[in-house]
Amino acid sequence: GRVAGRPSPDGPLTESALSAGVPVVTELRCHCLQTLQGIHFKNIQSVKVTAPGPHCGQTEVIATLKNGQEACLNPAAPMVKKIVDKMLNKGSSS
Repeated sequence: GRVAGRPSPDGPLTESALSAGVPVVTELRCHCLQTLQGIHFKNIQSVKVTAPGPHCGQTEVIATLKNGQEACLNPAAPMVKKIVDKMLNKGSSS
């Protein structure tokens, strides 16, 4: 006979799979323990700048590379400041 009342296999599974696939940093600590030097601008897909806060006392610059890897950049380095300016200005239309 038929089995009634069972959830479809693509019901709750997809939601948990989606949330499991996105790493969220919730620990109260700095994300960047060390920074990489000499990353070329052309290898960077996007940049995320995190301001100092309760989780971390320093500005963090996290670059997502075109190969999918994430790399921490030194926010004090002149080259990194240029990259951040380029990336942030690229997104705005003004």
